[in-house]
This record gives sequence, structure tokens and C-alpha cells, in this order.
Amino acid sequence: MTPESTHRGAFGDLGGESSGLIDRSFRERIVLVGMDRDDEPGVFERSLDELALLVDTAGADEVGRVVQRRDRPDPATYIGQGKVEELRLLCEEVDADTVVFDDDLSPGQQANLEKLLGRSALDRTAVILDIFAQNASTTEGKLQVELAQLRYLLPRLRGKGRMLSQQGSGIGTRGPGETQLEVDRRRLERRMHKLEADLRVVHRHRTTQRKARRRSRLRSVAIVGYTNAGKSTLLNRLTDAGVLSENRLFATLDATTRRLELPGGEPVLVTDTVGFITKLPHGLVEAFRSTLEVVGDADLVVHVVDATDPDPDAQITAVHQVLAEIDATEVPELVAVNKADVAPEAAAALARTQPGSVVFSALTGEGVDELLAVIGDRLRSLTEVVELVVPYGRGDVMALLHREGQVLTEAEADDGMRYRVRLEEAAAGRFGEFVVAEGATSGPGVGTP
Repeated sequence: MTPESTHRGAFGDLGGESSGLIDRSFRERIVLVGMDRDDEPGVFERSLDELALLVDTAGADEVGRVVQRRDRPDPATYIGQGKVEELRLLCEEVDADTVVFDDDLSPGQQANLEKLLGRSALDRTAVILDIFAQNASTTEGKLQVELAQLRYLLPRLRGKGRMLSQQGSGIGTRGPGETQLEVDRRRLERRMHKLEADLRVVHRHRTTQRKARRRSRLRSVAIVGYTNAGKSTLLNRLTDAGVLSENRLFATLDATTRRLELPGGEPVLVTDTVGFITKLPHGLVEAFRSTLEVVGDADLVVHVVDATDPDPDAQITAVHQVLAEIDATEVPELVAVNKADVAPEAAAALARTQPGSVVFSALTGEGVDELLAVIGDRLRSLTEVVELVVPYGRGDVMALLHREGQVLTEAEADDGMRYRVRLEEAAAGRFGEFVVAEGATSGPGVGTP
């Protein structure tokens, strides 16, 4: 939380800047609250530890924790009246400014807790939204984050401004009038409609760019993974992209695309995407859907996994859940186990559980050549190598071959030019009358470089 971004009230500046969910004028003192539902051993503790990292990333300090053990949340206060009183006493003892819960709070629960505790009560979603608001740098990213924040705030307007009813005087104007709540709700809805319209314009531009890339016949690779797994570091290692790469959660939010030449000489487009996390807010996924569409359009997903994490399987599951939410589960996936320089044994053990995976270090470059070779092999497996003979008089077909595919070899023959070409399945059908052999896998330029 940056000092210059001071708190502007419960709704933030509805005129344009992202809404402030957490006071950024100083480092807040936070008490964390989690519910232990007797899940798998260690799951609850890891989730609460991750919440502590999120709070620290947002610019606040953890000063205490409260754990409630129960099967399901209390409908009114999430943790029950008795635990709320215990939490209130702890907050007074440690002089806490805010209480943050590891799960989502309903608007009613949040209102009840703030009334009973006498201080702000936030949930995991609010913290993640605040971090995104701090880190968004592009116009599109700022629009997406603000829209997600307003969608989060809209149902939480209940009860605010109740004492600010605008009563009229005179015949026809007496009565409750229009409450401040209704005014605020309408302002939020107008702002949301404006943001949605702006994002539709950005989405059209992004769609045009994707169509242009598809016409270029370049293969595309999307780098996905849990936040802080090393995606941006990998993109910088491969392409010298200069993307911000820091050891903190959600250091980068904006998708970055760079051109890369694989060892075989084939050019591809590589895109770094926003990091995923457990319990990633659905509203945030919806707001970033246009950005994340690059994953669904990719020819290959490189899923970067942090070998140093105590539970990498949980990270993999969280990433797969988000991929399912954005309809990208059908895209071929290559698991790339990162940070082999820090935890080589853990990386090797994890790779054994993920068939076809690659172990590497984005920081040192160890294993990156192998990763590139496997990426090339995976992309080449999506195409077909065919042998064609094109009559000398068909220069138009020869030119089209060079545009539509990757010419591996060409040689003169008695009946025309003989080509061996790597083609997309759809394109191969257009040259059917000239094909003399399909599925060739040997010879110069074919197979693994």
C-alpha cells in the first residue's frame, strides 16, 4: 500500500480511480481469522500463511491470528458470537486496525462483524483486489481491477448512508425521499456500465490483434502458473522482455507478448499472463477474461510450477481450476518445474509425478535449452509434414506453400519442384492434388533439432 494512495471512503473515488478497499496511508495492523474445517492436514495452515503473505504484499502487518474450528460458517458472524467477542478483545489488546478473514464474507456477515468489532472487517477477496489495484499499470488493467472492485462493493452498500435520507418539503415531496444509499448505488452502477463499455472497446482491439497474429501463421505459447512461480522471470530469460520480476505475489498483472525463435528456427509468440492463486475471486477472473483469452487461443500452455512450494500439487490444482473457468482446458499443456537451482531434489521428484514435464531454473538458465526443445517438439507435433510435387508452371502454388507452411526442403525434379513442407491440418487439404507422401518424419529439417 503506497502512502500517496490514501483512503477515500468505503466506495473510493467513483469518478475514475480504483476504489480503495484498504487504507493505504499507513501500514495497518491486521488480525487474521481462519476457519479450520478438518480438511487435509496442513491445508488450513498453508491457506492462512498465504493470506499473511497477501496482507504483507498489500502493505499491512499481521499482529495476531484467530482460528475457529467448526464444520460450517455461522450465517450471521461467520465465526459465532463467542469467537467474535474473543476476536474483539484480541484486537483491542494488539491495537489492530482491521480484521481479515481467509474466506469470503457475505455483506451481512461483514456488516455484523464491523458493528460488533468496532473496526473494519475484510475478506481474502478484498485484499487480492487491493493488491491488483496497486499493481495494475496499463489502462486495460486499471479498468479491469476497478470493475472487479465495484462489483465487490455494490452488494455491500446495504445500510450505508441510512441517516442521509434526502427528505423534501412541500406538497408531493414529503416522505422518506431518495436515500443516500440509492444515490450511491446508482453512481456505482453508472460507473460499472462505463467501465464495461470501455473494456468492450479494448476487447475489440485485442480481438483484432489476435486475428492479425493468427494470419501471421505464428504459433503462440502462453505461460501460466501460480503467482510468484517465476513466469515473468522465464519470459525475461527467453526473450529479454524486461518485464518486472520480483519475489512477491502478483508483481505483474498485464499480459506481455514477445517473439521467440525456437532452436529449430521457428518463430513463435510467447505471452506471460497474470498469476493465479487459491480462491482467486470469480469477479476478478470475469474482469480479466479478455486478457486471459490469450490462454484459450494459445497452441500450447507452459504451466510453470514452483518446486520450492511445500504443496505444489495444490498450486497445480488451483491453476487448473482457473483454466477450467476460462474454458482453456483443451489447450495442450507442458508442465515446467521451476527453481531447480534452489530445490533440485524436490524439482526432480515433482517432475516424476508429471509425465512429459521439464525441470529448469528461470533464474540461472539451467534446463532452459531442454525446455525450448520440448516446446518446439510439442508445437511441431501439432502439424503434419507432407511431400508434394508442384508443376513448374504453378508458381502461384509454390508461393502459397511458402506462405501457408514451413518449407523444410525443396528440390528440382523431372515433373516439377519437389517440396517437403510442415503444414497445418486445415492447410494440408488445400494442396491435396499435389501431395505424393504424408507423415514423413526423416530427412533434413524434420524432427527434433
